[in-house]
Amino acid sequence: MNNIISEPIDLTSVVDSVKTHASGAIDVFIGTTRDHSKGRQVAVLEYEAYLPMALKSIEGIEREARARWNLHEINIVHRIGRVGIGEPSVVIAVSSAHRDEAFMACRYLIDRLKEEVPIWKREYFTDGTFEWSMHSHEQQASDKTLQTHP
Repeated sequence: MNNIISEPIDLTSVVDSVKTHASGAIDVFIGTTRDHSKGRQVAVLEYEAYLPMALKSIEGIEREARARWNLHEINIVHRIGRVGIGEPSVVIAVSSAHRDEAFMACRYLIDRLKEEVPIWKREYFTDGTFEWSMHSHEQQASDKTLQTHP
């Protein structure tokens, strides 16, 4: 069910996709665009992905989560393209029989997604500059800032 899409994420459909009659818990993570980053005002974000590799990576982290916890359904949806302030850029929904597994798996999935999946973010700042970064915390240390706003 995982997907990378260019249109707004339908939160209800992501949650509905993981519902089962056996599930006693559904945990959802929604990552949204905030209006600031690194002490600067953000105007908009833009995401790009190498789709074949990104989808393969997402499938891999889903397999990892299923190996660690007894989960019913997982749906990871990441948006690419421009994402405005307050809009969801990533939604992860996990269902299981019990809440602890759903909570732990959901946290694990977003952390692994940010570490492993080849998705790049460009933050456009209100001062006209922008900055590229990967999800990975290690990659952010080597980000470059450009002084042109397309």
